[in-house]
Amino acid sequence: MRLTLLLLHFVTQIYADSINGCPQKCGSIEIPFPFGLAEHCSLSAGYRIFCKQSRQPTPYVYGTQHQVLSITNGELRINSTPYIARECLQGTQNATHITLPENSPFTISDISNTFTAIGCDMVAVITDDKSFTSGCVSLCAAQNSVANGTCSGAGCCESAIPKGKKYLGLGTSNMFGFKNVSGFNNCSYAFVVEKGGFIFVEHYLRDFYRTTDISMTLDWSIGNISCSSINSNLCGENSVCIDSLRGTGYLCICADGYTGNPYMRDSKGCQDIDECRDLEHNACVHAARCVNKAPGYRCICPFGSTGDGLAHGSGCKSIYLVIEAVLGTGLGFGIVLLWGLLFYSALKKRTLIKLKEQYFRQNGGILLKQQVSSRESGTGSARIFSLEELKLATQNYSRSRIIGTGGYGTVYKGVLDDGSVVAIKRSKVMDQSQINQFINEFIILTQINHRYVVKLLGCCLETEVPTLVYEFISNGTLHEHIHNKFFGTPISWSDRLRIAVETAEALSYLHSAASMPIFHRDVKSSNILLDEHYTAKVADFGISRLVPLNETQIPTLVQGTLGYLDPEYFQTSQLTEKSDVYSFGVVLVELLTGQKPVSFERSQEERNLAMYFLYSMKTKDLNEFLDNNVFREGSINDLRAVSELARKCLLLRGDKRPTMKEVAQELALIAGSGKQNHIREEEEEYDTLSLYEADESFREDLTITSDIAK
Repeated sequence: MRLTLLLLHFVTQIYADSINGCPQKCGSIEIPFPFGLAEHCSLSAGYRIFCKQSRQPTPYVYGTQHQVLSITNGELRINSTPYIARECLQGTQNATHITLPENSPFTISDISNTFTAIGCDMVAVITDDKSFTSGCVSLCAAQNSVANGTCSGAGCCESAIPKGKKYLGLGTSNMFGFKNVSGFNNCSYAFVVEKGGFIFVEHYLRDFYRTTDISMTLDWSIGNISCSSINSNLCGENSVCIDSLRGTGYLCICADGYTGNPYMRDSKGCQDIDECRDLEHNACVHAARCVNKAPGYRCICPFGSTGDGLAHGSGCKSIYLVIEAVLGTGLGFGIVLLWGLLFYSALKKRTLIKLKEQYFRQNGGILLKQQVSSRESGTGSARIFSLEELKLATQNYSRSRIIGTGGYGTVYKGVLDDGSVVAIKRSKVMDQSQINQFINEFIILTQINHRYVVKLLGCCLETEVPTLVYEFISNGTLHEHIHNKFFGTPISWSDRLRIAVETAEALSYLHSAASMPIFHRDVKSSNILLDEHYTAKVADFGISRLVPLNETQIPTLVQGTLGYLDPEYFQTSQLTEKSDVYSFGVVLVELLTGQKPVSFERSQEERNLAMYFLYSMKTKDLNEFLDNNVFREGSINDLRAVSELARKCLLLRGDKRPTMKEVAQELALIAGSGKQNHIREEEEEYDTLSLYEADESFREDLTITSDIAK
């Protein structure tokens, strides 16, 4: 391994020394090493740039149509205007993709870019055709509801980009056929653009495609090793090695006091900056003499003066004045410094205490204490944690303790003083008007005590945003076990059916058996956790809503996950318990088919799993669309019964769907009948074996009798 790294360093320097005579520009664009315009001018083929000759020469990433706009250390900007997905009312639909060469050092930057979409009746999707699919939704009630300068879901929306990808597919599709917006918006667009490089304006809804000019950033680095992998310097002279922010490879930068190309040597590499030539580069006072060093510089005071010669330092002062100042103020300064340190220490400690008290009051800590004391018998283990407890449990919120991130915060694994393992969720900023609602919902959620629901243990209110503490579930999510082939052994049909029963019982409990009904609002396979025994635990109540006992539906801002979202809720914004039923129906279909809810790998008619499943139920046999292992392990009666139940859950009209209580009862009956059938099959197998053994015994007796007769 060490020999390989040394060889890479040697080859890099050979290339750097052999580019004399290589062109350094294509048109007005600088092409610095390790990039080059010819085979012998770049570090390797992946760093080669093609210069297309025309009236204005234009550089491209070699072997692609990616036009290069600029190259800096670690980043390369390209023109992303050709990669815009669009769909129009006239029937024009153009999905697109951004593909980088596999042998190139480039990946699409997740830090510098964002996925953006424009339209008033649109769902935009970004995918790597493997493990990542995301997107955003943009709707407009009317033309005057569109706000310039923002992409918050009305005319324009945004989504994050995954890290380290060489391929991204982009697509957009209308939801209502532009029915209500055709007067001012007939097309929708989706594209990747640099952060800050695009500002939405309302007229883009009509003529974006003709007027746009956008760019995106690619990350690059050298090799796939880190700077710590080898002791010798991988870079040129007077330069240092730094690890790439994208997680693989390294970059070189000139050391402090040097400038130039850190990948080159000698006169083409990092050269000392002569700060003394330009007053802007040094801070020497007028009386001092500037002396250049390698690196840096030094300011020398004239004879009879002392000091560092710097304008922002001690300057140059007469030596006699300095002696008097030292003798006159030394003792006093020492006393003042000592008192100052004591005062500063006390003030800092008092400030931290006040800040924690402020956050505690701001987050409703006093109200929560009153609620906990008044409901002491009901809250049970509800606990208010201190900030120091959670910092100690998570090693001061170390990145190594992160076990999940999402739209509502970051989850850390923590170990409390008593050795118990917990999940600690740091939420994003909360509106202060929601404090009372948070306190009431926290009290209700701590009262939930169901074996198939993740237990909320307590919270910490000494931070800017309340931090929640849950029980820790160790075996990942149902989504990972179904869809990640490298996660482990596929879940058997009996376990899948049991997980469905447990999840249904948990949702039924939340809807009807809890002290106040709770609508989960984001039921999906990634919110169903599995413990070491594959027991289901429903989690993530980040957008759940508590429902007054006298109400069956409540108006809300539509929230949820693409593929699981109830169409009736999406159109009416009226949240009911049947919205959770629909989402659970999608989970059932996942368990049956092993397919993702939304996938651009399937044909356009089959992209939405729920619609594909309903169509297949009418036109196909079960073995044509169910998972092969499921169909092989499950009885045809059980599979047909669960499939029919999933169909009922996915009915478009919510009032036609069963309740979660009915779903749980039906699944329990199916699971029970499956066990009885299994026992009956074992008994029949045992009876058959007994008859066979009796028959063999009879034949042996007959043989012995025959031998005696002879």
